[in-house]
Amino acid sequence: MPGDEALAPAAASATTPPSPLARAERFIWLTARVLEQRRYAFHFLGGEADPVDAALGAYLGGDGGYGHALDPDLRGPLSHPLHTAHALRVLDGLGRCSGQRIERLCAHLTRLSTPDGALPVTAPQPGGYPAAPYHPLHDDPPGDLLTTGPVVGLLHRNRIWHAWLFRATDFCWDRVEHLRRSHPYEIQSAVAFLDGVPDRARAAAAADRLGRLVREQRLVVLDPADRDAYPPVPGYAPGEHLHPYDFARRPDSLARGWFTDAELRRSLRFLAGSQQPDGGWPVHRRAWAPGSSLERRPIATLEALLTLRAYGVLPQGISLPGPADPR
Repeated sequence: MPGDEALAPAAASATTPPSPLARAERFIWLTARVLEQRRYAFHFLGGEADPVDAALGAYLGGDGGYGHALDPDLRGPLSHPLHTAHALRVLDGLGRCSGQRIERLCAHLTRLSTPDGALPVTAPQPGGYPAAPYHPLHDDPPGDLLTTGPVVGLLHRNRIWHAWLFRATDFCWDRVEHLRRSHPYEIQSAVAFLDGVPDRARAAAAADRLGRLVREQRLVVLDPADRDAYPPVPGYAPGEHLHPYDFARRPDSLARGWFTDAELRRSLRFLAGSQQPDGGWPVHRRAWAPGSSLERRPIATLEALLTLRAYGVLPQGISLPGPADPR
């Protein structure tokens, strides 16, 4: 009967403990926004890209940018560069970072750019919509590598050429090559830039210097069993540490060379072991609003699953049936 296949996973779970992947999948269906549900179906259930694209389109504004809390830390309808970085990661995962939509997006980024060609983390926000305290709002926000690096890196990775990219790329090179003191999220953004920029020799040299800086300034937890030995970063929440897998999300990242095989294996075991009893992964940022905290956990869960799969250590398990295609 047609319903028998749909009942098979439940029947198996009655006799066999659910695998980590099956538990994560249940967590996604129970808690995630439509966008994360569709992304999960695309990446892990053989789903189509169109439903993900449609879900992402709900966050697109008339100005060509993205808003409506696409990044859960910025609430309200306004388009912010931080939302753009999030949208580009989604589109890159679909293989759809191209076309007229990206042309409009680049025109939007041109309007938002600071005089040095960079992107601020947040756009000027006259509406007074809520935002996380670690993303302060400004009437005249400065350019920041935190947002510019990932956006520029992903556009280069997808061979996008637009006049805005020239000055934004120069800004990123200047910031990356002159970093002396930094914090983990800024280093993440620098890696996102270096992993996509066309000049691979220059990127490799810059990444090598950053890797030494990260280790010297103890910005990465190399031994998860001894996390207390790593000083907290000012402004970060207690326990908000980054690990090797946070910098080298995929084996082909330039940041992979920063860590020994043993260090990376330890961090991946720690990541796999961080799955919570409800099947999701935790978020270690400071909780500031219930909606933001709830929406961020499925995103963190997807990122954990994608990273574990990229390194070939994602546990196999039964996949629950996803939603049926509309008729």
